Formats: sequence, structure tokens, C-alpha cells
Amino acid sequence: MGFVKEFKEFAIKGNAFDLAVGVIIGGAFGKIVTSVIDDLVMPIIAAMVGKPDFSSIYFAMGKGAELIPQGASLADAKKAAPDASIFAYGNFITVAINFLLLALIVFMMVKAINRMKKKEEAVAVAAPVVPTAEETLLTEIRDLLKTKA
Repeated sequence: MGFVKEFKEFAIKGNAFDLAVGVIIGGAFGKIVTSVIDDLVMPIIAAMVGKPDFSSIYFAMGKGAELIPQGASLADAKKAAPDASIFAYGNFITVAINFLLLALIVFMMVKAINRMKKKEEAVAVAAPVVPTAEETLLTEIRDLLKTKA
């Protein structure tokens, strides 16, 4: 079997296409969540903490750390002391908050979908199965044949 034919069969299968759609939607969803976090949540958290931007939270150590001016941004600190070891933990805080919010949103979506599925299943189980007219007629014929035999 040729490489092109094999690839065509793989690409046309439903699973590969579904995966591609999921990745595309996931990327777009990630951008929405990033925007919500960066534009809505982080300013509120930063206002409570007192820092306008978590990515500029760091501390310098080692050779050249004393060359960094007090209150310098992370980029300015790296320029002022290129040999210093800069522990930039503020960006990690931002990424960790992004992850936690994304996980919370996905959990809430899965929970809502599961709740909707349970409601549909409950409605399907609760609704009594009403026999069709044809089934009712066949049941009557069966019962009549039983009484004659």
C-alpha cells in the first residue's frame, strides 16, 4: 500500500478529523480563557496584591545582583545585570493562575454537560413506553389465540 493511500485513509477516518477539530477549538478556547484571565481576572488580583503586573515579580541573586536598581522591571533587571541569576517567579504565578482557571472552567463545562445528559436519561426512563397500535393489535390477537388453545 502506498504512503499517499495510507495517509489518505488515516486522514479521512473520523477520529483524525475529530481530533483536528478538537485541537482547533481547544486553541481558540485557550485564547478566550487567556483573555479572560489577562484582561479581567489578573487586574483584580493585581489590585488586591498591589502589583500591576505579576510577570515583573522577581528577585536577583549572585554576581551582579547589586547592579539592579530598586523597582526595576524584569527586562531592565536582565539588561542591568546580565550575569546575575534572576529568579522570575511572577510569570509562574500568572501561568499557575491561568491553569487553575482553565481547569475550573473545563470542570464546570463537563459537569454541566453531565447534568444535561442525566436529565435526558431521566426523561427517557421516566416516559413510559406506549405500545403502537400495531403492537396493541398483535397483543390482542396473541391473547385471543391463547384462550382458544
